[in-house]
Amino acid sequence: MIKVSDDPKRQAILVSAWQAFATYGFRKTSMDDIARGAGMSRPALYLHYRNKEAIFSGLVDGHYGLSLDTVAQALASKGTLSDRLSAAFDAQGGPAMQAMMDSPHGLELFEEGLNAAGEAIDRGEAALRSIYAEWLQAEAEGGRAVLTGPADEIARTFCSAMKGIKHMSPDYASYTAGVAQLAALFGAALRP
Repeated sequence: MIKVSDDPKRQAILVSAWQAFATYGFRKTSMDDIARGAGMSRPALYLHYRNKEAIFSGLVDGHYGLSLDTVAQALASKGTLSDRLSAAFDAQGGPAMQAMMDSPHGLELFEEGLNAAGEAIDRGEAALRSIYAEWLQAEAEGGRAVLTGPADEIARTFCSAMKGIKHMSPDYASYTAGVAQLAALFGAALRP
């Protein structure tokens, strides 16, 4: 599990919640399950989060926080356009993607994420699009890439395609193969 909070109690809650959600699914996980796993009482849990949806949003915010940093680092690394995109796309999914896809409740967690943490997902996706757009613009200005349209539209296409792969992959191996193929295709299309 990734570090998603600097507050040790919140971190314990989020780790416990992730373990419970992956084991029981979102709907069957209770606040008691999360509190017990975090080593605290249910009333103490409510001092930090008002409900499971708020906890799930905290997990999503933590995921995107880590992803944004690692995506930016991958794009700034050395290598071909395809290599850097592949590393960035891998970072975008991060360890959370494998954990969700390996969970028997992964589909429920994907769906519930949209309901429980839609605003957090929207914020994270907007930030990812911005990172990709800035990178694309810099690559084009440096003569290292040829853009087929506005950088922000290409960045939106990256993120949309990644969502499509995530939702259409039956398992993590299929997801990683799809991500690698997507990076190769986009990298080839952007090559000067």
